[in-house]
Amino acid sequence: MKLKKALRIFAVTAFLSLSAQSASAQDLLARQAPVDRRMKAVDTLVLKNILQKEYSYSMNSEIYDDWSTDRTHTTANLPDSFLINLRHFCMPTASRVVTSNFGSRWGRQHKGLDIKVYIGDTIRAAFSGKVRIVKYEGGGYGKYVVIRHKNGLETIYGHLSKQLVAVNEEVRAGDPIGLGGNTGRSTGSHLHFETRLGGVALNPAIFFDFRAQDVVADTYMFRKSTYQQASAEATRLRGVVGNGHYSRDDVYGEVGRGEAEEPRMNYSNQEKLYHKVAAGETLASIAEKRGVTIDKICSLNRLNRNSKVKPGQILRYS
Repeated sequence: MKLKKALRIFAVTAFLSLSAQSASAQDLLARQAPVDRRMKAVDTLVLKNILQKEYSYSMNSEIYDDWSTDRTHTTANLPDSFLINLRHFCMPTASRVVTSNFGSRWGRQHKGLDIKVYIGDTIRAAFSGKVRIVKYEGGGYGKYVVIRHKNGLETIYGHLSKQLVAVNEEVRAGDPIGLGGNTGRSTGSHLHFETRLGGVALNPAIFFDFRAQDVVADTYMFRKSTYQQASAEATRLRGVVGNGHYSRDDVYGEVGRGEAEEPRMNYSNQEKLYHKVAAGETLASIAEKRGVTIDKICSLNRLNRNSKVKPGQILRYS
């Protein structure tokens, strides 16, 4: 009898113990389920954002089929019409002087505008986007940068003395992406500026008015059927305003020769210049190279004279 009673007590105890463990496990699963659902939702949202970001850069409203970091001029199906958003822009340079138009030049097609800049002048991203190409081409663009934008355009910045961005880097409108120069096939310091849609070069004067330092409208409706006439009209209105023998005041302070004179801008206050730190450079060597004081660099970048700079760091010096 005692043995039977002991066995019954053991069985009941074991059953209660297993029931408690099962209930505890169920409670744990019940508590974990909402967490799992939330994590799954977060993972799905993150993945969706990544895919959407990649889509916006690689496809851009189904214009582009791929993302290539090798081919400068991508090919795609140019739509019969396409609305281009020009809001949230930045002029790539503060220069108001166009020295060469888009179109036929010296027996060949000139696919962009040449804008007068000086070696070392800051060149900026025209719109927010992602850097697709950073290369050197000795017989053409020299040192150049290609940026793909969310509005469908790609912009090309050629003949730079220095590139300040890297492939696949995201930039905002107005970010410094290079310094003006005279590299490649160039006879004087200037910025060669291109705007392309689906790999096809479009006249930048259709979108940008360098004399007014503004875009022509908030949006532009590209149409294949009327583009040639629109390009010619843009050149007539916003093309070449002079050629050769410019002072900085001419480039940055007047509308152009033969036009009504506007108030001149102080170049040193108007234009911001940047330096990309190379290996081994110090505040002292940078200040000497750029012709400014260490205190000026420190003031513009919130540094002190004992601060150490790192290769790749961007410092404003004017």
